[in-house]
Amino acid sequence: MKKAILGVIAALFITTTFSSCGYNTMVKLDEDVKTKWNQVETQYQRRSDLIPNLVSTVKGAAKFEQGTLTAVIEARAQASQIKVSADDLTPEKLEKFQAAQGQIGQALGKLMVLTENYPELKATQQFSDLSVQLEGTENRIAVARKDFNDAVQSYNVKVRSFPNNLTAGMFGFKQRAGFKADAGAQNTPKVEF
Repeated sequence: MKKAILGVIAALFITTTFSSCGYNTMVKLDEDVKTKWNQVETQYQRRSDLIPNLVSTVKGAAKFEQGTLTAVIEARAQASQIKVSADDLTPEKLEKFQAAQGQIGQALGKLMVLTENYPELKATQQFSDLSVQLEGTENRIAVARKDFNDAVQSYNVKVRSFPNNLTAGMFGFKQRAGFKADAGAQNTPKVEF
């Protein structure tokens, strides 16, 4: 009789322990991180898809500085080669991805500054539409990155908190890296004409 009672108590203890171990919550948070990462990639892809149209419009509407156009095209090509799987979001891979996307941002920024010298370009409807779409896409990227960082924070808190850290260690849940500010983002950019 004592063995039966001890067995029931042990079974209840084990059931209670594993039901509150946080495994299912960690799986849910991990999937949320992956979903948010996919949204980040979607917005960067949207920006990448707009670039050829923007470059063509600029080429067609003005005798433009070829070096700037080439820099935009090369930055886009380089960034599109860097793929990061949602299952393998290591800090190193995320940093490479972010650096490549930062190169596109810098090249596009220079392109937009140089368009100020071409009023006839700014007056075309196609350029205006593409500029608005690009600005909207940059805003979407910022929102997607914030959502991703929020999901990473929730996941990391769960994985690092006791007793969940024990479950995380047993099942291979590791901390994830989030986006950081681009290098030099704290400095005011120089605009030269």
